Amino acid sequence: MPNADNNTNNNTNNIMPSIPWLKTRRAFLAIMVLGSSVAGCIAMNRVVASLSMGWKITMLVLFALTFTWIALAFWGAVCGFVVCALRRDPLSLRKVDREAPSARLLVSRTAIVMPIFAEPPIPTFAGLEATCRSLLSYAIDNDDPQEAARPISEHFEVFILSDTQDTAIAELEEAHVGALQHRLAGKLAIHYRRRPNNNGRKAGNIAEFCRRWGRNYDYMIVLDADSLMSGATLLRMVQRMQRQPTLGLIQTVPIPVGQKTLFGRFTQFASALYSPMLAAGQSFWQGDAANYWGHNAIIRTRAFMDHAGLPTLPGKPPLGGELLSHDFVEAALLKRGGWQVILDTTITTAVSRHDPYASASHNSFEAMPSNLLDFAKRDRRWLQGNLQHLRLLGGAGLHPLSRLHFFYGAFAYLSSLVWLALLVCASVLVSYHALSDATANALPQPLSLGLLSITLGMLLAPKLLGLLLACWQTPHAYGGRVRLIISTVMEMLFAALLAPLMMAWHSLFIINVLLGRSVDWQTQSRGERSLTWRETWQHTGWMTLSGLVWAGLMVTFSPMAFGWLTPAWLGLVSAAPLVKYSSSGTWGGVVSHRLGLIKTPSNCLKPPLLDDFAELMNNSDPYPLDPATQAPYPVQLPPAERFGDMHCQSFQHFNPRLLAPSSPTLSSPKLSSTKPPTTYKEPY
Repeated sequence: MPNADNNTNNNTNNIMPSIPWLKTRRAFLAIMVLGSSVAGCIAMNRVVASLSMGWKITMLVLFALTFTWIALAFWGAVCGFVVCALRRDPLSLRKVDREAPSARLLVSRTAIVMPIFAEPPIPTFAGLEATCRSLLSYAIDNDDPQEAARPISEHFEVFILSDTQDTAIAELEEAHVGALQHRLAGKLAIHYRRRPNNNGRKAGNIAEFCRRWGRNYDYMIVLDADSLMSGATLLRMVQRMQRQPTLGLIQTVPIPVGQKTLFGRFTQFASALYSPMLAAGQSFWQGDAANYWGHNAIIRTRAFMDHAGLPTLPGKPPLGGELLSHDFVEAALLKRGGWQVILDTTITTAVSRHDPYASASHNSFEAMPSNLLDFAKRDRRWLQGNLQHLRLLGGAGLHPLSRLHFFYGAFAYLSSLVWLALLVCASVLVSYHALSDATANALPQPLSLGLLSITLGMLLAPKLLGLLLACWQTPHAYGGRVRLIISTVMEMLFAALLAPLMMAWHSLFIINVLLGRSVDWQTQSRGERSLTWRETWQHTGWMTLSGLVWAGLMVTFSPMAFGWLTPAWLGLVSAAPLVKYSSSGTWGGVVSHRLGLIKTPSNCLKPPLLDDFAELMNNSDPYPLDPATQAPYPVQLPPAERFGDMHCQSFQHFNPRLLAPSSPTLSSPKLSSTKPPTTYKEPY
């Protein structure tokens, strides 16, 4: 089999074209964000002018952090809206390619790798089989029209990389793997390997695959246990990697699907409506220094092995030890190594009535927690991992945008603590002036109301822009314009009530991390789960009580402040019923089926991939057996190993001579070693 890198010709059209005006784009975004922040701080300075110097500085710092964060989201959304409205690729600024998926010439080998850890077998393997069958529906064209098309199996193989430690779960897992291998025998190779330990977690799992088999494959497509990707999407990613040999990683925009609870349906609706536009805005200014989200992405195996070996942070968890949010770090290391990392938004942004292939064939999906408690538990793990990234901000040789990704990911959670501090300070000030019988107005009301209105407008603008874009281009994908508008208003109200809960949870999680309390990175709950009142009250009772006390104090000392702070205290007061009823599949069905609201493109356009997945789920045997022997199908052994090196990277030292070559043809480096490395973790 020819190697893709060695078969790249010297035609400069095969190299990823330079991203036009990238520095100008970034400068524009920086100017707009900083300009908005400075203007907001000047207005805030006038609002707090009558306060003492200590209070004034505190309020200004908290406001500056919050408002700059809001401004960045706002201007990123504006960029995404313009790009999507003009139907442009956010990188090249050319018209998005709308051709139908077709069989193309492949000259590479790709491994589809799915790391799993004690996952529910039926949805996991039904999703993988749906992805494989979608891929198998395509044949590979030859250069010679006289020859028959080559099978997909010459270019793709699948690896199920298990970290499952429980013996009973592993036996069930192997039964499903054996059955899947039997069903796809002769069509697509399905390999299975289970580690005796889970050192390094998911990152260690993939690193071991690279060391054992990475030399056999030009690319690897990383899936999560809940990932679903169409064959058209997989082929498109591989073809782009072949055409553009300087690409190290392509991240797609996975859209949540399959949830039936009210919370799940609202989250799916919000992701489908806003995520493609917001991702296009990110891609517009990030360019070839984008981020990696850990799944639904394709990686150049050689580049990953050369540059993405993860170190271990000095110190103990939660801020030391193994890197939990490894994906951000791997993207930064690839970029540092001279490889381009891009966010491909064209797969999920093309959903027009005249563009059927975009929604029917170009799919990148994932599942998500079905209720707020499981969602918050997942955020707890991500928060700890993202806070570790603050220790890497000064890493040697990192691209400035990689450092920004580290800070951005951490501040996504730290902003909750900043917002909480801002609300507490405002409440204390109101109470102080009420108790001291101050006759002068502490706040110039017209200016403060205007600043509050502008802030709320910038917060809501991304949602309104997403609504405008969908009403203009794809209303049919959401059940029509009227249903789309009503659903968006409902989602905005739900999100407003949800925000104070996430603020409280994130603040609590951050305090726990700062106190040195670590959390284990366990398998997330992926199935439907309706919460009981007892479980709900156990985790939200303190929020409801805090909200009641806060609202009572505000209505006593300042009815006007009570009104301004309604979105904050109301969300806390309603925490228990909000969490309980949003976990209900019954309420989700009423809103979606009976009222026809919060519909998404996956509901209205019915991609074949999701239909196949649903059929496989319904027909799956809980414990598949061979009818002839009434025993599980035997699991085939993995292929022969070809050991390769994956050196641990350092954040303290970096040699620029290790950068990837910039020439059109990238010669393959020597990856092999005579024996496998004995350890995954190396010094920081």
